[in-house]
Amino acid sequence: MCFAVLLLFEAAQGAAPLRPPPASPRPSHSIATAVPATRAVTPPVIDGRDDDPVWRSAPVIDGFLEAEPTEGAAPKARTEARVAYDAHHLYVFVRAYDPHPDSIVSLLSRRDDATASDHITILLDSYHDRRTGFEFSVNPAGVKSDYAIYNDGTEDVAWDAIWDVATRIDSLGWTAEYSIPLSQLHYTARKDGTFGILIWRVIQRYTETITWPLYRMSRSGIVSQFGDLTGLDGLARPGDAELTPYVVTKNVQRPASSGYDRSQEFTAGGDIKYQLSSKLLLNATVNPDFGQVDADPSTLNLSAFETFFTERRPFFVEGKGLFTFNVNCVVVIDCSTGEGLFYSRRIGRSPELADIYGDSTSPTASRILGAAKLTGRLPNGFSVGALDAVTDHVSGPSGATLEPRTNYAVVRANQDYAGGNGSVGVMLTGVNRAMDPSSDPYLHSSAYAGGVDARRRFLGNFEVSGSLDASRVAGSPGAIARTQEDPVHLYQRPDGPLTFDSTRTSLSGTNLELRAAKVGGKLLQFETAYQRRSPGFEINDIGFLLQADQQEWTNWAALAFRTPNPIWQQLRWNFNYWQYWSDAGLATERAFNTNVHTQFNDRWWLHMGGTIGQLGATYCDRCARGGPAIRQDPYVAPWISIQGDDRDALVPNFSANYFRGDGGRSESLNLSPELDLKVSTRFTTSVNASYTHNRADAQYFGTFTDSTTARHYTFAHLEQRTLGLTWRLGYTFTPNVSLQVYASPFISKGTYSDVREVAQARAASYTARYKAYGDTAVANDPGGFNVQQFNSNVVFRWEYRAGSTLFLVWSQGRAGSAPVEGTQGFGGSLRELFGQRSNDIFLVKLSYWFAR
Repeated sequence: MCFAVLLLFEAAQGAAPLRPPPASPRPSHSIATAVPATRAVTPPVIDGRDDDPVWRSAPVIDGFLEAEPTEGAAPKARTEARVAYDAHHLYVFVRAYDPHPDSIVSLLSRRDDATASDHITILLDSYHDRRTGFEFSVNPAGVKSDYAIYNDGTEDVAWDAIWDVATRIDSLGWTAEYSIPLSQLHYTARKDGTFGILIWRVIQRYTETITWPLYRMSRSGIVSQFGDLTGLDGLARPGDAELTPYVVTKNVQRPASSGYDRSQEFTAGGDIKYQLSSKLLLNATVNPDFGQVDADPSTLNLSAFETFFTERRPFFVEGKGLFTFNVNCVVVIDCSTGEGLFYSRRIGRSPELADIYGDSTSPTASRILGAAKLTGRLPNGFSVGALDAVTDHVSGPSGATLEPRTNYAVVRANQDYAGGNGSVGVMLTGVNRAMDPSSDPYLHSSAYAGGVDARRRFLGNFEVSGSLDASRVAGSPGAIARTQEDPVHLYQRPDGPLTFDSTRTSLSGTNLELRAAKVGGKLLQFETAYQRRSPGFEINDIGFLLQADQQEWTNWAALAFRTPNPIWQQLRWNFNYWQYWSDAGLATERAFNTNVHTQFNDRWWLHMGGTIGQLGATYCDRCARGGPAIRQDPYVAPWISIQGDDRDALVPNFSANYFRGDGGRSESLNLSPELDLKVSTRFTTSVNASYTHNRADAQYFGTFTDSTTARHYTFAHLEQRTLGLTWRLGYTFTPNVSLQVYASPFISKGTYSDVREVAQARAASYTARYKAYGDTAVANDPGGFNVQQFNSNVVFRWEYRAGSTLFLVWSQGRAGSAPVEGTQGFGGSLRELFGQRSNDIFLVKLSYWFAR
């Protein structure tokens, strides 16, 4: 969980506690899971002291138990909590006893940074639906973190609330005193209301988690394990509106015909949150700017599939849980592909026609004119969300359209039943573009998709789920032809069962997913799932899909050893087996994987595993990019990762990945060392390196058409070396003032040789699958590549009042490329990279929060 935040040790003298700590922790096995809240006649002063009258009358919550490492054990230190409220606020006081206050881990960090430290977290389920909630976390240095929870355990790390907390370290341990405005929660004001509540404490030096009520790691879900906070009578209706206008000024360095010019840009925009009712919230942004967000990591993609990048923009990250409708999300791949009906990075994306009509002066992103989303949840468990966004028309240097004005829309609804153990949901998405002669041959004029999903949990730990999706895209014959030929579909494969139709003006398809799993249990969990995507399924206008025309059967089982022993704190052993076929039944993947994750008693981690793939005859129907399916040889891919104790000042990490296939002709080795250093309680830095040597004997090289219009699908031997470095530095002046630095150079270089074309694509013999390519102009000098990129950000952040922030940002990018590898090493390439002209952006962003 994201509850951890680094803390600064800052001893302070507090008022005498209400009661002294007991001589030793008191175990309890009959613990109440409900507590009444006390009405505060006078609000407590938020200073970390327990001398306010309300804390002397509030009932004590003291039945805390250890959640890990030993579930249900007596904790090593006692914890007490009290809860009070008035019409507009919820107040919580937590006393965290500690026999050694000088050992409390207390480090400064930026708000919401996940770091290793002691901390206390208040988790609230204000809807009392056992599915959604909010987290308010603090460490002894007063560094705050907050998150929203959806689907009974998935965290929305971008959610930020306006709340107050004070902490103190004294001779008995440390305290945290909260004031949480009810306007930041979603609830229904009614007589004798009830919230769900869980109080979570981490003692970092023991790697111990203590909770009330007991949170069982062996059970699935988080919110469904909350206790009850009862007697909330006379709560005010949530506040109506929050407005955060902002102004941005940028000094942008742009390429010009001779040298580089500069332009000064001034923009203004704002965010608004308006509570339409106690159950519906409108969140809107006008002319948003996300210049304070880190750049995407550099990468060189030589595969047939699009690279997935995570969403970092706060407006789209916040509340994303309600708009999640996954595709190809199974435990075997840990939902890591990012596939789903809604991929918010499509909104404001790089102009799609920049490669056709653009040049080096073209915009790198489509401007978002405005976006709004409506979210809500009713007491009966019905959730609804609607999002709409409009991006502006983008023109190229000749006036041609790089991206037409586009409207994106998403609607999501979900009904929980059986106390949150079951749900039925629906999602609809739509994209409409204002087409013109420039964009008509390339882009869809419209794209629609919809899906229905359902799940049901029974017997506590068992769950079945499934979904059925459908899509339809429409456009000119040229646009639909491009979609059919895209690597997602590949209708043109000469040996495939699909028929390419150059006259089509629409394309439709479906996706079916079924899953059965054991999602909880002390020792064993498992899952089996089946998926089928028809060839015409297409959602990439607003969603993310790597491949249609696919069937999958995936299986996973895990053994979890959570009880510490003389060797380890915990151990988890996973087993995976999967098979993939095309929609017509062509076997494309068959593999077995096992991996083990062990945390030793010295808090070091060892992760290791491996995969044996292409068991039996399988064929790659995407390797030739529209050519015939090619038989694949078995491969092995072992890996190992070691992580140091993150409580130490210097934390080493190292990982290695190896791949061997094509009968030993192809190999890849990746080495990734990392060092994390806590220079002081407020100063941290880390350096990560990644080196890869890739020898690919059958790397796709290109498709060529000869004078007879015959197509030749060519492959080459590739020797590639890649080096990436990432440096991060963080300095926290106070919990509200911080400086962060990010810098990442990236170099990938390679040389092609031995160009061949496909011969007998499905031959059992590797050498029979290819033959020499006859075009000597290509075969004798295939060339290579040398790609160089550098991205950096320096961000100064000051939250000068609650909800109001000043950002000072300097971003720099450099890039270069060449069609040959060159003779110099990485050192020479780095010098060449930093000799490239830089693209610098200096940004000042000021926001101010108003509430009514």
